[in-house]
Amino acid sequence: MTQFGYTLMSEQSNPRDLVSYAVAAERVGFDFEVCSDHYSPWLVSQGHSPYAWSVLGAVAQATTRVELATYVTCPIIRYHPAVVAQKAATLQLLSEGRFILGLGSGENLNEHITGEGWPPVAQRQDMLVEAATMIRELQSGELVTWEGDYFRIDSARLWDAPEGGVPIAIAMSGEKSIAQFAPLADHLVAVEPESELIKAWDREKGSNTRKIGQVPICWDPDEQRAIERAHDQFRWFGGGWAVNADLPTPAGFEGASKYVRPEDVAEQIPCGPDLDGVVEAVRPYLEAGFTDIAIVQVGDEGQSAFLEQAAQPLLEKLRAAE
Repeated sequence: MTQFGYTLMSEQSNPRDLVSYAVAAERVGFDFEVCSDHYSPWLVSQGHSPYAWSVLGAVAQATTRVELATYVTCPIIRYHPAVVAQKAATLQLLSEGRFILGLGSGENLNEHITGEGWPPVAQRQDMLVEAATMIRELQSGELVTWEGDYFRIDSARLWDAPEGGVPIAIAMSGEKSIAQFAPLADHLVAVEPESELIKAWDREKGSNTRKIGQVPICWDPDEQRAIERAHDQFRWFGGGWAVNADLPTPAGFEGASKYVRPEDVAEQIPCGPDLDGVVEAVRPYLEAGFTDIAIVQVGDEGQSAFLEQAAQPLLEKLRAAE
């Protein structure tokens, strides 16, 4: 049975509101909640970017049932892998076993802030392999000294290590990345509903693992208002991963999306009150074999109305569509 999640979009809401949305999302019946881990918003108009790990710590205490995950954390520049391992272990204990550590190779938007530069994609993937290996080693709770080409740790130990460690999901995009990361990942994260990717993953890891995707929507009783909000907040979305990974600033995304029209955004994101249209947007992920699909409700404005009015009937429709 597919699980449906709610996205805590840290780029568009302040931290206290994110926690209140998390509580409401659990109450209306979402199965899990994922939180983006950014230093900057995609666009200036989004206007927020609180620290994801503080938000998730608060959410872990404010909720009791939903699973939690980062979607996703980059452990190669802004964070050292040893620190990510400690944060993940702590969150797993605070949530009493409800946490999945989602990892990816990141975006320049968030990682350039340390002044260490932005490596080419092949190097970022190699760095992620080392980082995930290090995080795995530390989850044992034993004393670890480890050295690779990019990272090292010296006599490090997680003193509060959860029994069984923390499940790891890694963002992947093709068979090459599956070959690299399958030995280190329990679950897969993907941004496109590609059935061949899911089949390749299942051949490598088995069909009982989690395949986690995400679908943006902009629900509003007024379709035109929804389109305007989606254009204002999410027009960066259509740039594709190659663009989204490499642009360094919100101003860069403003420039890159300058000529994106509201109707262009509406073609990619279901906008308005039509819940059946949302189901159709989700259907390719269902058909591709995703086990977990997180919904992104675009924009802070209207977030409470979505959770109060639309989320529950939407979940009913999604579950009936399986």
